Amino acid sequence: MSEESVPIALSPKWQADDRTATPRLGDERAVLTGFLEYHRRTFELKCTGVAPARLSERGQPPSTMSLHGLVRHLAAAERWWFQIQFAGLDVPMLYYTDENPGLDFDGLDGDVAADLEVWRTECAASRRIVAAAGLEDTGTTRATGEPFSLRWLLADLATEYARHCGHADLLREAIDGATGL
Repeated sequence: MSEESVPIALSPKWQADDRTATPRLGDERAVLTGFLEYHRRTFELKCTGVAPARLSERGQPPSTMSLHGLVRHLAAAERWWFQIQFAGLDVPMLYYTDENPGLDFDGLDGDVAADLEVWRTECAASRRIVAAAGLEDTGTTRATGEPFSLRWLLADLATEYARHCGHADLLREAIDGATGL
């Protein structure tokens, strides 16, 4: 079995931990996509096993952050960066209006399971875009018109997921005491 396909050992608290370790060897694409996939799966595991109503519980006031809100935020980030800014597709933004740009965290009136499926669908769309593009291919930042490479985008999204996995750690611990992963 190659190093990039070795599953991480299961811990007693996270029996569903089926993540693949980040690649220590391999080309640049494999490393960048490996880190992004690792953090996507880590985030999903943080939401696994929590009653749907509890996923919408907010953290410490005045924060409006919740696991449900993070699901919506990350689905919107996937669409915004990969489809809209990188691929230039004309698709509507998720969980955002000019009147209420914070709908990802503020508009938790939807079905958590449906929002998780939207997130999975957005991740799949991002994977298809990445598979069809080269690391040097570029998108354009809407606000500034500055170009960025797929290489940068993969690193940036892995960083965003890592940051939000830390938030998810704290939120999950407050819900049921589960830590780690």
